[in-house]
Amino acid sequence: MIKHMVCFKLKEPTPELLEETKNILLSMKGKVESLIDLEVGIDFLHSERSYDIVLLSTHENKDALEAYQNDPYHCDVVKAFIANIKEASVAVDYIVE
Repeated sequence: MIKHMVCFKLKEPTPELLEETKNILLSMKGKVESLIDLEVGIDFLHSERSYDIVLLSTHENKDALEAYQNDPYHCDVVKAFIANIKEASVAVDYIVE
């Protein structure tokens, strides 16, 4: 299993935009075939080092992760939306043993 985690810092993290972003990310469930599981969370602590929202997706293997990265819905809808609102992002991809 592969876990793909991405943290996003938004340009303007209003409660409304955070909720919209969460919903856009969650909309991949059932639309992106290579996803086994998907979790999205909004930061509540708001510390100096906090990011605003996190996505954690689960994939069967590296090929499934690559399929996710190139999925039309993921690219054309989700990534396009995120590109316009994010200030920064960081990612970690790891193998679950």
